[in-house]
Order: sequence, then C-alpha cells, then structure tokens
Amino acid sequence: MRIIVGMSGASGVVYGVRLLQVLRELPDVETHLVATDAARLNLSLETDYGFDEVKALADHHHSNKDIAANIASGSFRTDGMIIAPCSIRTLSSIANCHTGSLISRAADVTLKECRLLVLAPRETPLHAGHCEIMLKVARLGAVLAPPMPAHYIRPRSVDDLVDHHVGRILDLFGIETELVKRWRE
Repeated sequence: MRIIVGMSGASGVVYGVRLLQVLRELPDVETHLVATDAARLNLSLETDYGFDEVKALADHHHSNKDIAANIASGSFRTDGMIIAPCSIRTLSSIANCHTGSLISRAADVTLKECRLLVLAPRETPLHAGHCEIMLKVARLGAVLAPPMPAHYIRPRSVDDLVDHHVGRILDLFGIETELVKRWRE
C-alpha cells in the first residue's frame, strides 16, 4: 500500500505526525510526505518535533514546491492521500482545482484518478464560505474527516483523542490498528 500524507498549515499538526508514526510501524505501507511551510512552522509552535524527525518517519519526502514529483502524476500509483491537518487555504485550493503547489496537485491527482482523498480540516468556528468549499470537495469525491473528539471513548488525554481520530482515518483505508475504541466493544 502507498499513501501520501500531506500536512498543511492549520493547527493540529500532531495528527499528521501521529499518522506517520503509526504508518511507519506497518511493514506493507509506503508513505510519501509533503508539508507546507506553514505546517513546518506549526510543527515548531505546537510540538517538540523537528521537521527532520518528522521527515524521517516517512519513506519519501517531497518539497511542496516540487510539482514535478512522482506524486504529482496520475501514472504514479497510490492508494490515496490524507491531508492532516488541512487548512482552509489548502481545502480551497483543492475545491477550486488550483494546483500551484505539490500538496494541492497531489490531491487533485488523487481525485481525478478516483483514489481516496481524506481531508482533516482544522478550523472552528466555520462560516458559510468554509461550509461551501467543504461541500464542494465532498462533491468532488473527497472524504471530510475533521478531528472531532469522540467522547464515548472516555479519553484521559489529548493523545487518546488524537489516536482515536488517526485510527478512524486509517479505517477508511482498511488499515486495522489498535487505536480505535469501537462503540460497545
């Protein structure tokens, strides 16, 4: 399995980091990371991770400026893409087919090739424009998976909430993890 992990500039960069950590432990998953400059900034503001540490979690890293990267082509087969967190700017680029960066180009390719694109928008509160672009990307075929806490899991920490959401995103790819506390199990 080959998955692209995008990290854009919304708060919540820990979701992308945790995705990479979990996927790194799976022997049959190859990951391709692309992060925006704003994601790199948020990494330093919100976590103790350095970008080199995060890059090392991925099998491959691509500059967001490299629109000639293999993940920018539909002939490069992947099983899909996850953008976590997904800023409103990135969401808008995807919704409007603006492919001036690698993260938006790879997302556009994922959609045009009918592959799974999962977006974890991290903005609140939302105004009508945000809702309209979310509806637009959903109509294009993307799956919206905003990180909303599942209180039925009785979380004891932020890590519990992050792990549960990461597990639910990976569920969409058919990847089984120990991260998800299933309802009534």
